[in-house]
Amino acid sequence: MKFENYMTLEIPSRSSNEAFARSAVACFASQLDPTMEELGDIRTAVSEAVTNCIVHAYPDGLGIITIRCRILKDNTLDVVIKDKGVGIKDIQQAMQPMFTTGGFDRSGMGFTIMESFMTTFSVTSQPGKGTCVHMRRKLQRRK
Repeated sequence: MKFENYMTLEIPSRSSNEAFARSAVACFASQLDPTMEELGDIRTAVSEAVTNCIVHAYPDGLGIITIRCRILKDNTLDVVIKDKGVGIKDIQQAMQPMFTTGGFDRSGMGFTIMESFMTTFSVTSQPGKGTCVHMRRKLQRRK
């Protein structure tokens, strides 16, 4: 699928960068003139994906999170968030609501939230090599 614009952002997996990543993607998405609800959904999905990288991908230190956004020709925002962390052994289990490996302070709802706020959502992962979350959100066309 052809794209009209793109950006790539690479950040360390510091918790302070979660808000930056979410804001950067929202600013990029703003060229599509999203509604406030659409923008909020995008921000939340990106926040969940980046938080997963911070908490789960690099539990013993810092790593790199790569975010690629594209504007597709059909008024769709395409977002890919990747890490090169520990990976996920069982994606099906990890995508179950309430499942978490992050301890009692985690809700286990990250993938569920991402999937519900985006038009399409997929996760690929290899243990020891990292995880890739691919999300798209088709936005309403404003008149």
